[in-house]
Amino acid sequence: MMFSLESFFREYETDTVDVVVHGEKFKLLIPKYLFGFLNTYDVFKDFPLWAKIWQASWVLADHLAQLSVEPEKEYLEIGAGVGLVSIVGTTFGHKITLTEHNPDALQFARANAHINNCPHLPVFDLDWNQPNLKGQFDCIVGSEITFQRKELKSLLELFKTYLKPSGKIILAAEMRKTSGALYDQFRTTFNITVHKKILRSKNEEIRVHMFYMTLKQASKCRRGFR
Repeated sequence: MMFSLESFFREYETDTVDVVVHGEKFKLLIPKYLFGFLNTYDVFKDFPLWAKIWQASWVLADHLAQLSVEPEKEYLEIGAGVGLVSIVGTTFGHKITLTEHNPDALQFARANAHINNCPHLPVFDLDWNQPNLKGQFDCIVGSEITFQRKELKSLLELFKTYLKPSGKIILAAEMRKTSGALYDQFRTTFNITVHKKILRSKNEEIRVHMFYMTLKQASKCRRGFR
């Protein structure tokens, strides 16, 4: 079914957030109200975390904007939310496939791709527990994707399935207990380095951690060919 902005605006009430990344201006549509996306029986179950533009997403988007473009390199974004990272990456010349699983988030991502002049950005539904996306990717990126420990096992299998042996993973997140759990569970499979970026304003200081990961097996193979 073809996406239509007209149909989107009939279905959703929206607000607009202006974001500047590496000198480029973007407009992002987000839900005007959250109550329509909440589970009325349990507010904390499936809370619409996708509806917010997280600071970590801005940091990851800025990182992609500064990377040299390699036309043959294919990126996969997981847990894309309303689409900021993939839209910025596409605008700066990278070849990216955007994925989400929440159906409302997918619609907002499609709408944002259209209004930011990225109508051909590939947008797909990706269930981490039953992935059906084809192919492998040179780089997998994601921001604020590790809120629950129970998702880490599925995430690890997802990375093994979709990352090329010589590829890399870049994740951005504010430091939480699940971030530490990810490091502990993934370090047997991946080489992991962590860099910290501090965002400061007059009223707050936000620490965003960037996780850079490569397969350990791949690094051993590369050493063997030296």
